[in-house]
Amino acid sequence: MLSRRTLLRAAALLPAVPVLAPGTAFAAIPSLPPAVDRTSFAPHEQRFAPYLATLAPMVNDMDGSGFFAGGWWRTPAASYNARVQEHVFTLAWFHANARPWNPYAGDASLLAALDAALGHYLSLQHPDGSFPEYSRDQHGLAPTGFGLGYLAKTLRLLRASGALPARQAQLTAALRKAMTWFLDAGNRVVWQDRLTWANQTTSGLAGATHALQLDPDPALATRLTEAFARLPALGQSPAGFFYEEGGHDMNYNFEVMLPELADAYLHSQDAHLVDMARAFTGFLSYNLLREPDGAGYLVNVAPSTRTSARWYDEVRPDPDRTALNWTFTRQVPLLSAFMTAREDLAEARTAWAASTEPVTPLAKQDTSPRILTHGLYGERFPSRRQRAEAIADLPYLRSNDFAELRRDGSQDFLYVRKPGLYLGGYFGTRASRSRTGLTFLWHPDAGTIICGLNDNNYACWSTVFPGQAPDSNGSLPATYFHGAPGGREWSGGRAPAALGIRYGNANVTTDVLVTRRTIRRTVTANAAATEQIPLVLHPTDVLTFTDGTRAAFGGTTTATADGFDLRRGSTTIRLRWNTPLQATLAAGSVRYFRDGARRFHALRIPHQGTFDLTVIMG
Repeated sequence: MLSRRTLLRAAALLPAVPVLAPGTAFAAIPSLPPAVDRTSFAPHEQRFAPYLATLAPMVNDMDGSGFFAGGWWRTPAASYNARVQEHVFTLAWFHANARPWNPYAGDASLLAALDAALGHYLSLQHPDGSFPEYSRDQHGLAPTGFGLGYLAKTLRLLRASGALPARQAQLTAALRKAMTWFLDAGNRVVWQDRLTWANQTTSGLAGATHALQLDPDPALATRLTEAFARLPALGQSPAGFFYEEGGHDMNYNFEVMLPELADAYLHSQDAHLVDMARAFTGFLSYNLLREPDGAGYLVNVAPSTRTSARWYDEVRPDPDRTALNWTFTRQVPLLSAFMTAREDLAEARTAWAASTEPVTPLAKQDTSPRILTHGLYGERFPSRRQRAEAIADLPYLRSNDFAELRRDGSQDFLYVRKPGLYLGGYFGTRASRSRTGLTFLWHPDAGTIICGLNDNNYACWSTVFPGQAPDSNGSLPATYFHGAPGGREWSGGRAPAALGIRYGNANVTTDVLVTRRTIRRTVTANAAATEQIPLVLHPTDVLTFTDGTRAAFGGTTTATADGFDLRRGSTTIRLRWNTPLQATLAAGSVRYFRDGARRFHALRIPHQGTFDLTVIMG
């Protein structure tokens, strides 16, 4: 095990670090030698290793004002952006925590850099308590919300170590001003009738729980309790998701919002947060598609409004942005289905410690300090048995016959399970980067066959007009029927033997009939168009057009045929469109899961405005 003295002596033998700009009030800190002893890290602190390797380059890029120059975190990388300064927590942690692998604990130069960074950070606060992000005059939700958490946690570290007493007093005052602004129910930047970015509002509530633990204030505590009470109505859809830019976003919901709820709950124990976690887990359980081979979950990502999280691996080792979600697994056992099992995580950490590869610095922008702050609480990941029980309770694995319609205003989220298939759709008003229409098709043995992407006109399940204009890149209101379209409207509950869906716009109408093992999709357009089907293919799949042409995985194949067969293991999925047409199967650049073996392919069939597709599931 390398001692701090040994590490610093080795670092002294490295090439000199750049000299800081004139006027800098602190000296550069030495970079680490490449061979950090991985075995010296406690398993739950392995997440700190890449940050340890990044610390010196990041600190040595700071300018004399204390601004984190260098573009390590958040954009714009401008001195007025308070979010760039969130790494004050990172500096404070490494200064305050003695570890066998941490040569920076108690380092005077690091403390001087932290002092300067805090000085710059606090200088950005407006008199009303808010912080800016995109311009110096902005009174921002995100920089103030996330800033409350980082500044409060930094203050906790400073108090524990007795460092920078003058900054401690300034932080105490800054946090009080920020909470006063943030917890004001009349503040329309933070509180809208329907939250625009629920994760950002929730981050400020989580930060306030920390700040009020450090410095109790009865009036602010009452306002925080009131905020928790109104958060479900303003920040969560009746469909179960959390609001993000006019709809649902998987990344922000699962990887930011839910962990922020967990952070807030750990210190507040407010029951509203458990209820919100339970409702969201219900929504999540319809939208993460479990692969039968154990690779993990593909994401029903087409409805996502902001980002494109496309999969979650079966085992997610450090750093895992969802890790703190373990907080709710006792009250919400179903959530365990989407966590890494503790035995699998232990194996991954053992393998990490045994690796002889050097620990390399993080790439610029990929340095989220949230990874570190959410590692402060210990862990309670589910066991393999608990996780397996939760997986068995997923709606589409527990039952093979249901129809679930979840609504939020003019947006519909439809999930239909039959013995041979599981089908998803997103209809109504399109939000931001999302794509409407049918979104995924899953088979109980073969797994995900079709999965549309968001923010991509070449990768949605659509009728595409010339100029690559898909109907999915717009609003598609839908009606639902018992039996074939034209029957009485369906309102939810157990699905009938056949379920009909009709959706469209002024240019195209699509009728879908779902039965036990088939989907019939009939398109009627007012002009020539192309049927576009986003397939998820495995390298071992056997891909054949009905004219006998064997399609190449990872390439482009064109055939004149009236159908296409996908054979995966013992299952064959048959797509038939009755009339021979020129069809093309083309691989895209998107790959899935850590190994990247699965790959996106688009099947495209041009037609003259009418198209009748039947998908026969195994």
